[in-house]
Amino acid sequence: YKDSGVEWVAQYPSGWTLTRVKFESYVKARVGWHGLKSDDFTDEGAYLVTGSDFKGPVIKWEDCYHCDFDRYEQDPYIQLKEGDLLITKDGTIGKVALVSDLNGKATLNSGVFVVRSLADNYTSKFYFWLLQASVFTGFVDFNKTGSTIVHLYQDTFVNFRYAMPSLNEQQIIANFLDHETAKIDTLIEKQQQLIKLLKEKRQAVISHAVTKGLNPNTPMRDSGVEWLGEVPESWVTKVKLSNVSESNRGSFVNGPFGSDLLASELREDGVPVIYIRDLKRTGYKRKSTVCVTTEKAKQLEVCKVKSGDILISKVGDPPGDTCVYPENEDDAIITQDVIRIRVERKVVTPFFLSMLLNSDFGQMVINDISVEGTRKRVSLGDFKATRFILPDLNDQKDIVAYVHGQCNKMDNLITRSQDAVNLIRERRTALISAAVTGKIDVRNWQPSHD
Repeated sequence: YKDSGVEWVAQYPSGWTLTRVKFESYVKARVGWHGLKSDDFTDEGAYLVTGSDFKGPVIKWEDCYHCDFDRYEQDPYIQLKEGDLLITKDGTIGKVALVSDLNGKATLNSGVFVVRSLADNYTSKFYFWLLQASVFTGFVDFNKTGSTIVHLYQDTFVNFRYAMPSLNEQQIIANFLDHETAKIDTLIEKQQQLIKLLKEKRQAVISHAVTKGLNPNTPMRDSGVEWLGEVPESWVTKVKLSNVSESNRGSFVNGPFGSDLLASELREDGVPVIYIRDLKRTGYKRKSTVCVTTEKAKQLEVCKVKSGDILISKVGDPPGDTCVYPENEDDAIITQDVIRIRVERKVVTPFFLSMLLNSDFGQMVINDISVEGTRKRVSLGDFKATRFILPDLNDQKDIVAYVHGQCNKMDNLITRSQDAVNLIRERRTALISAAVTGKIDVRNWQPSHD
């Protein structure tokens, strides 16, 4: 190894060459004043590639916009060829894709570089892996500019320094990474399938328990709802939500805040304000950071939330995500897109009602009363009038205990699987970086046949 004198390169194999992008590559992007406007986007003509068309390592041509051929001919420097490497330079910078299976003329919109070898002294596939390695992402993080929308300027990119092996070794490294990352990606996909199945199982357990009960031998009767079928004979049907809330006025409310109303009242410290993003079917998880003063919270006492209250999203796709406000949280205030129900504990337990609303049955009922718009929305009045099924209090408590036990097991498995995915991804990133910087020697690598 030799010392590069470059912070992000450090040491590199003595047989490799220390170089820069500009010495090896043709790099072009659409000139700003040639940028296409929405009127220039067509349904036919040359493909017009943007960063949103990067689907993994390739361009998804069927999803691309088009532009007319005059616009295509306007800039010959960014007319794409098979094997070109593309990298995003605006917004989410550093996304990389190879041009493959190109079946027509194609050009770039702004926001993307095309990178092409000047003298066929490197393979695009090696560069593809190099630009995904930490040696490059670290360089990007150090050099990117812009506070809201970040940019990677061409003058910066072409001065990226790296160590380059021989053409033969580049091909071996690319083949090695193709093979090994394919195995890693398969492992990730299997873990993600497991997570999906566990979430489906979790939902099925909740839905079955809150609509069929726990005793498979209990007498059943027709619910009167075609898609629900039979329910336990002793359960009460067509119970209005307003009938299970506390009798005092204000037990069933939504908050006073609009998107910009009372914006001047919001601050970093004080009584927390709850938004729909804080409501998850798996429980309350606060993401919001805004608060109101204690004085303002007193004025909005009717909208206050305390432990044991049920919180439901009025807006969403679909609306209706429900959770119980936990005991370890301070009192808070809800926004206008959140419904709060304070139930009569002698009639219904908060956790059972939350499970019922999150079940397939509850979601179907809520969906029926939702109004289409930019996002689906349910009104407070319609929600109060909805009718549900309800077992007696003892059955509710048994169901809650059973469902919590089952969901805890599945949630633990989901967490472990997600942790595994994160570790596998870290392994993938580390392997790519080690291979393209010569930290591991793959010159004698041969693909396994298992």
